[in-house]
Amino acid sequence: MGHIFIDGEHLTIDDAVDVARKGFSVSLSEEAVLKIKKSRDYVDELVEKEAVVYGITTGFGKFSDIFISKEDTEALQRNLIVSHSCALGDPLPEETVRGVMLLRANALAKGFSGIRLDTVNTLIEMLNKGVHPIIPEKGSLGASGDLAPLACMVLVMIGEGEAIYEGKRMPGRKAMDKAGIKPVVLTSKEGLALINGTPVMTAIGTLLLYDSLNLIKTADIISSMTLEALKGITDAFDHIVHKVRGQKGEMISARNVLRITEGSNLTTLQGEIRVQDAYSLRCIPQIHGASRDAINYVKDVINIELNAATDNPLIFPDEDKVISGGNFHGQPIALAMDFLGIALSELANVSERRIERLVNPQLNDLPAFLTKKGGMNSGFMITQYSAASMVSENKVLAHPASVDSIPSSANQEDHVSMGTTAARKARLIIDNVQKVLAIEAFAASQAISFRENPILGAGTEKVYGEIRKYVSPVEEDRIMNVDIEKLDKMVKEGIFVKVVEEQIGQLE
Repeated sequence: MGHIFIDGEHLTIDDAVDVARKGFSVSLSEEAVLKIKKSRDYVDELVEKEAVVYGITTGFGKFSDIFISKEDTEALQRNLIVSHSCALGDPLPEETVRGVMLLRANALAKGFSGIRLDTVNTLIEMLNKGVHPIIPEKGSLGASGDLAPLACMVLVMIGEGEAIYEGKRMPGRKAMDKAGIKPVVLTSKEGLALINGTPVMTAIGTLLLYDSLNLIKTADIISSMTLEALKGITDAFDHIVHKVRGQKGEMISARNVLRITEGSNLTTLQGEIRVQDAYSLRCIPQIHGASRDAINYVKDVINIELNAATDNPLIFPDEDKVISGGNFHGQPIALAMDFLGIALSELANVSERRIERLVNPQLNDLPAFLTKKGGMNSGFMITQYSAASMVSENKVLAHPASVDSIPSSANQEDHVSMGTTAARKARLIIDNVQKVLAIEAFAASQAISFRENPILGAGTEKVYGEIRKYVSPVEEDRIMNVDIEKLDKMVKEGIFVKVVEEQIGQLE
């Protein structure tokens, strides 16, 4: 099993996925240890001289004008955690929780949070030993960060709450005991350092982005198979068409489709059968390309946020300053997640239109609903219904969360991002998109089975062969969701991308 060092500066998307999904272990770099100690020493000085500093010797939010003595700091931090543990709903998946824990530890490693080294190491030890707090998914406003869900994470650190350990849900203290981890007693600034920030929305967003980078390639692959099944025209993918427009993502999608279909005897040139195709085929580069560009924009935002200091106040020992700012505000992630949700929705939107072209006899030269015995058999008729249902649902989910704000803390916190809601919605959207693309792969492979002596493209031949290992052509009506679920699993696991890239090299 792999291992990564964190220092608050160099965490990558791949690192986060390795820790969240593959169980990589984590430790602090030597430089991070020194930075954490330096920041903590400065906080201890402030507490000792009873300086009035937000979150260290004061209450929180609207209570920021109430002074707290150094004798009460431990009680203050515990009260902060238990009172803020208001998250509700289904627990976040364990992989997301691991991402949350990693991102919080990495932010603390930057040395601007004033937390004790032992406290950070407790969080890392929980991550490494598989003590995963139960974090309900609802309750964050996305400013001041992900307070409620993060408080549920910290409950387990102090021996409260619940956790998953070795596959079983149990009280937090029991999980810590079984793992041999001593719960912490939080002191000045530590509770706030742990719960004030954007790691929940960013962890959801990071895993979602990773899957989106894979999904955009998958969309190019599956649409290429549909292009062949419908004897689509490849002239529209010629590089000179896209070069004169200059949109980067569009040019990449066009190149991908031509590489994937190279050598096919099913694709045509303009004028051989028809002069031009419908938009859902002809405009694959423009539609997929725009989503690809949006995904890459989100990638840039996530790459920055992975190594960001997002709690408050921030400790600057060298400058002898503690500054109460707003880095906890999730607006950058909120806008990015809303944009990502819209971009992903469009992949399903156009995929459903291609499914319709595959099953509708008025739009192709194939048997109606891709069945030889129409009437007795309904064939692929209802697969389009299912796709349409999920596409419609995505239109509801794609409504931006970031345009909403409800003031909190007696109007002290009068604008919030709703970034975690945006990320959660986008996660629902991608699941629908994966399923719609699975239906398109199902229908396209069925359509290809009706073509006489087909020679598929360099990439699609491998995809078709992989599909046929698990899903046979539909001769008579059968339980269709069984096949669709197999293909959905293949989409989610990136199988189509893997087999294509093994054959023709890396897709862009």
